[in-house]
Amino acid sequence: MASNGCVIFAKNVNEMSQFYQSVLNLALSAADDSHHVLSNNDLELVVHAIPKEIAQNIQIESPPTLRSNTAMKPVYSVESLEAVRYACDNSNGGLKAATDAFEIRGATVLDGWDPEGNVIQFKQATL
Repeated sequence: MASNGCVIFAKNVNEMSQFYQSVLNLALSAADDSHHVLSNNDLELVVHAIPKEIAQNIQIESPPTLRSNTAMKPVYSVESLEAVRYACDNSNGGLKAATDAFEIRGATVLDGWDPEGNVIQFKQATL
């Protein structure tokens, strides 16, 4: 059982699920029309559908407008920021330029975003 978790509300559950599976190397452990549960040994992430009556009023641009003025930004440890970049590029998300990365507490840190514009941060242990 994962020791950490997060719920992400999404307009497009399938697209968001595929993104997080790819970027964070998570397995789909349960799914129905309104929820996808993704997990590994450390993390359980639930992609939860936004109710249809609310979702119909949400426009997602392509590329998405980044939701940077929120109260929270999830941070995920990854083995390779370059692998994250590749996964983001192939899953309708994105990662800032490598020149925007910074070092803190033994990690290289870089912000990215998911297909719906949620800003997320990735950190790779510095070797």
